[in-house]
Amino acid sequence: MKSIAVHPSVTPDEAAQWPLPGSGCARERWHKLADAARIDLVGARMLEAHADAVAILREVSGTAPRLGEFWGVWAADPPHAVVVARKTSEGIVLDGRKLWCSGASICTHALVTARSGDESALFAVDLSAAGINPVPDSWPAVGMARSDSGAVDFTAVPAEPVGAASDYLTRPGFWHGAIGVAACWYGGAQAVADTLRATTSDDPHRLAHLGGVDAALYAAGSVLDAAAIDLDRRPLDRSAGEIRARRVRAVVESSVSEVLDRVGRALGAAPLCNDARHAQLVADLTVYVRQSHAERDLADLARALRTEVAD
Repeated sequence: MKSIAVHPSVTPDEAAQWPLPGSGCARERWHKLADAARIDLVGARMLEAHADAVAILREVSGTAPRLGEFWGVWAADPPHAVVVARKTSEGIVLDGRKLWCSGASICTHALVTARSGDESALFAVDLSAAGINPVPDSWPAVGMARSDSGAVDFTAVPAEPVGAASDYLTRPGFWHGAIGVAACWYGGAQAVADTLRATTSDDPHRLAHLGGVDAALYAAGSVLDAAAIDLDRRPLDRSAGEIRARRVRAVVESSVSEVLDRVGRALGAAPLCNDARHAQLVADLTVYVRQSHAERDLADLARALRTEVAD
């Protein structure tokens, strides 16, 4: 099976070979994600999901995608759109609507969360099966438009359970994967900064913004590297993993916001109006970084810290 092209320099099959989280090479994995995002942020977002699916399958079931397959991870569970798993005489099937399914029209397979009784469970789905229908016009976004993250309707779609009902959320690797997303944010911010770096003006205000951008990116890169060292030292400590991931995402999100603001203030509207690549990149990164839940995530970090102190 021929590998699907989603990125100009990395194939899904190559991304599937990146070091797994907790294997002792976290820094290499996150650098590969960041490097891919600096080249093509949307393509890297798609590769991140595929690489995350590889890690999930390895950790939970000991299996792996086949060559040529391209996996999504469709795990958003808003209260107003629910997919339900039900048992039939022929096995488990899924019914309902799943929102924010990146790669809805191009993925070959997906890991899909669905309600199973009172719990959320994870299922592997072959997207060539009957009963799967991407919903037209359900992803009108300008930012991350190419991620094809619309809704998908499931009607009696065959599905295979991946681990026990609680495994997806309770496994240590859940938080390792959360940092992979931040690595992509960091790479996207580097690409936005490249537009400012390419200018040669000695205007003192522009230089001040360039210095501020460099400092912000240094902070983000440093926290990713420090977190990689800590993860490799204690990969199975889930409590430490949550705190680590929430800290990294908070720092990287703050750096991304500063880069977007400073580059815009330094260069004005010109590159947003005259440079299609830069304008699209800014729109893409603005949407992508909102995978962070902002103050809600910071409050969850504080709760996790309180729990650690109590223990």
